[in-house]
Amino acid sequence: MLQSSIQEQEIAMFGNNDGMPKAMVSAKTANESVSLSEMIGFGSDEEEINVLMGYNLGNVTWSTDLPLAKFVELSEIANDIEKGEVAQRKLDTAHAKALGHFMLKGLVNAAITRRTLKGQDVPAAFAQVQKMLGAKPYCAIQPVVANIRDIDPAKPSVRADRATTERGVTVGFRIFMPRSFRWWVIDGQHRRYGGEMVMEWLKEITRSGKYPARGGVVDIKGDVTNEEMVVWQDALDCARSFATVKIEIHLGLDIDQERQLFHDLNNLGKKVNVSQATEFDLGNPINNFIKSRLIAENVVRSTDKEIKDWSADDGSLNTKDLANICAIAFLNKTNVKSATPAIVDEREAHIESLWVAITKIPGFGDNQARNKTVAAQPVVLKALAKITFDLLYSNRRPDNGDELFSKFLDNLNDADFSHANPMWQYYEMSDEERDAPILEGLSDYLPDGGAVTTDANRDVGSYQGDVMRFGAKHNDIYPILADMIRWKLNLPSRRPSDLLAVA
Repeated sequence: MLQSSIQEQEIAMFGNNDGMPKAMVSAKTANESVSLSEMIGFGSDEEEINVLMGYNLGNVTWSTDLPLAKFVELSEIANDIEKGEVAQRKLDTAHAKALGHFMLKGLVNAAITRRTLKGQDVPAAFAQVQKMLGAKPYCAIQPVVANIRDIDPAKPSVRADRATTERGVTVGFRIFMPRSFRWWVIDGQHRRYGGEMVMEWLKEITRSGKYPARGGVVDIKGDVTNEEMVVWQDALDCARSFATVKIEIHLGLDIDQERQLFHDLNNLGKKVNVSQATEFDLGNPINNFIKSRLIAENVVRSTDKEIKDWSADDGSLNTKDLANICAIAFLNKTNVKSATPAIVDEREAHIESLWVAITKIPGFGDNQARNKTVAAQPVVLKALAKITFDLLYSNRRPDNGDELFSKFLDNLNDADFSHANPMWQYYEMSDEERDAPILEGLSDYLPDGGAVTTDANRDVGSYQGDVMRFGAKHNDIYPILADMIRWKLNLPSRRPSDLLAVA
């Protein structure tokens, strides 16, 4: 039955020529005379597209490659009720901008590739721009899925020429697509909008010679140098001709079918885990820092396994945790997505010095490290990263932040990262125990003066069997641990009243 249905669709769409599809043309012969009105209307509003036929699980589909600029021109996103039925989620502009930044890297790579294929020189400015954007060894985007609602696959509705080999084998069709037919993006709306942002940005800077003050796909300001202009003009030309997007086109889907396809494409897949993404993604500057400055130089060892059995701990850090810790140190964020080469290049020396100091903590990196020191628990390392960011890069950093950071590293072991250190147990203590001289002044560093409230999580962990195990809610816990370490090292409190205090 399925094969019969396919044959019926093929015959209805293309006619039949000894069992083979034929070009979607009218019965008029090529030599027939036409009137002026027919000449004006014929082909005046058509886009010629080369497509391959497919039957995705038995459904007629076309696949094609279009230059990025042409894809942006011909497509629409089905999330604007004024343009048609909504079959998409709400557009996330920040995500689209990030994809636009990624595509810009790809266009610069494409410009280099094209120059190489043509035997042209590649000026040094191309490598400089790559570094400025964050170089990637390879750039490609996954195919976009779209639907042309105006084409009914059961009825001939567009013209086409069949492309054949010398032996008569059909290899595809050249479709004469009316430009009034919208290509509704089902999967890839953020890629499409990111591409639009890239095109607008490139047009603006090549026209004006200035980087936009705000709102661009990459945060560069000032005048475009002559050397940079060559790069951006080549990138824009590649977007119009050389750098393509692959598209799978479905035909004649109604709104319910579009929504079902959107759901299936976005919900039936499985995301790459964070550890593997960190290991594989060399385009992110923090990931590059981790691989080239920490792992390659044997500052730390990493693993993609979750370390749950402390007796089997070999001193490695989970790759996901390593990325989170570095993201806090560089950005005060828990993921690396917003990292830029400019920020990482400026800060990596400080962050590497932090890690070197951490490796000197007794027990860190050893077998069964978690049993030997609390510093082997990622949440404590996040606390150290938080202190680093606050002293060096925060908008509220102390005036003598560099001096305090040096003191922090020099005296790090004085914080006492043993399990028995009583300050870790502060929230498990009675009021009398908290008033002990050994903890004097700690409450002034803690949120709400050290009080346990129902409005915030103060369950940092528990001390049992001579081991302090911190809790799983790291985002609630690591700022508090950072406060404790500040107190222990006599660093300024992050509480507003003492922000500018000097040790």
